[in-house]
Amino acid sequence: MALTRGRARTAPAVPSACFLLLLLLLLTSSSLLAAPTSGRAESGGGSVLGDASSSSGKARGDSCEELQSISGGEARCAYLRAQNSPCSPAGYVDYLRLFYCAFAGAPAAAACAALALWLAVLFYLLGDTASEYFCASLEGLSAALRLPPAVAGVTLLSLGNGAPDVFASVVSFASGDDGGGGVGLGSALGGALFVSTVVAGAVALAVGARGGAVVEWRGFVRDLCFLLLALCYLLAVLVHGEVTVWVAASFVSLYVGYVVLVWTSHCCTEKGKPAADSLSAPLLLDDDDDVGDVVPSLPSHTKTEASSTATSRVIATLHCLAAALCMPLYLPRRLTIPDIAGHRWSRPYAVASAALAPVLIAVTWSSQRHNPTSWHGLAVLVGGALLGLLLAALAAATTDASSPPRGRRRRVPWLAAGFVMSVLWAYTLARELVALLVAIGYVAGIKPSVLGVTVLAWGDSLGDLVSNVAMAVHGGPGGAQTAVSGCYAGPLFNTVVGLGLSLALAAGAQHPAPFAVPVDAAAYEAVGFLGAALAWALFVVPVRGMRIDRVYGVGLIAIYLCFFAVRVSETLGLWS
Repeated sequence: MALTRGRARTAPAVPSACFLLLLLLLLTSSSLLAAPTSGRAESGGGSVLGDASSSSGKARGDSCEELQSISGGEARCAYLRAQNSPCSPAGYVDYLRLFYCAFAGAPAAAACAALALWLAVLFYLLGDTASEYFCASLEGLSAALRLPPAVAGVTLLSLGNGAPDVFASVVSFASGDDGGGGVGLGSALGGALFVSTVVAGAVALAVGARGGAVVEWRGFVRDLCFLLLALCYLLAVLVHGEVTVWVAASFVSLYVGYVVLVWTSHCCTEKGKPAADSLSAPLLLDDDDDVGDVVPSLPSHTKTEASSTATSRVIATLHCLAAALCMPLYLPRRLTIPDIAGHRWSRPYAVASAALAPVLIAVTWSSQRHNPTSWHGLAVLVGGALLGLLLAALAAATTDASSPPRGRRRRVPWLAAGFVMSVLWAYTLARELVALLVAIGYVAGIKPSVLGVTVLAWGDSLGDLVSNVAMAVHGGPGGAQTAVSGCYAGPLFNTVVGLGLSLALAAGAQHPAPFAVPVDAAAYEAVGFLGAALAWALFVVPVRGMRIDRVYGVGLIAIYLCFFAVRVSETLGLWS
């Protein structure tokens, strides 16, 4: 169990240091954002990137594309400060004003580096929140609800693995502008393409280096056929250009049919066999050898010989330094997300999360719906604080300091609360991530959809690359089967449920009018190359006796390289 959760418990110090640096930078620049320009030398912040982006398309009155037609950092800053400027931030930070106004006197390279570092921190926070808290809550709920392993694997655990993609897609469509919707559509399609080609190709190459492996044909063909069916359905929606609530709901129903098919095949093939172990038992059992961490720490290494005093002091110093750097990333989520995982159980943290979780919900609700300083906003905040005090007292009276709550009736409320709060954190982080990507697109003159199909898709899929390759290499006889299945079942969930839910929510907000899907050439290209990758897999693997080897992997990676070459050529203007 320590091996399973060791990676999630270790928070790297580099993103934390970036977080501290950028938080200080944001705080010191907040006064500059509210101050007048006063003739500051802003051409240095916008001249390099401004010339590159000024050749972009025509301006539109209801978007921020007009910013790209303005030359000079000072003029762009004045445009952003105007009260009628359409460039309102989609997140909590106005990155465009931060870049063109607050960073006006700094070199353009320094401003770009700061945004890139903050992008890396947001990627880390979103992925870590999904793996550390969201997946733990889902796995715990699957155990408490006693779902069959096959059904839990294609429902709750698929949602846990695809949480960053789903949250990014939902948030981008909920932003209400074409840039955000393009990011969501591009990230979903780009992620599906990346996992189905690069990740599956890397798995095939890793397995091929060991002589290859044979996969079960029913599951392989089933997953690919459902993903191909979903892709055809999505292509019809993109060609039509509009979608209604019922069309989006029918798109999501494809995954319901997939779950029913998996459950039926599982019941038919597993009849008479002993039930599989609970998927989440390691997360809910108490471990004497794996004590909950109070703060993230460096991996410990046992030594057979006693080290010197000087070495011990150096290690202790580095341990304390890493813990201090990790604290800004770790503590806010730890204090607001209820967590009853055995290896992380802490009664003080549990009571604090019960008290602060309602406050965070109230703050988020009031900031979205009301002015926090208004009477309505203050009433919501007071209500959240009172509810938090009541829940904290209840948690203190019903929990044990030595072990997490036991029994289904006591665990389910904690698991449900952890699920809700991890969703809130992931949603907030995904919203900020999408807002930053949209701002980077406007700054660099790159369409947000292109960033979604590349940068956001890569960031959300790197975890799949590492975990699937490790499963294929070290997962034993069934490791290759599990890894290959994940390369297609995961994209199927993200495409159908992530995009389907996003389209349904966006169409529901405009009901009865249909929702106009923000589609461009990048989306069609991603669909086309993804279809080519699926066709290659359906042809090559059965022809080679259901063997996963280098031929299969090299073909998939070559398909993605062709797609990437097309995107780079179009971005540079070499291909129109």
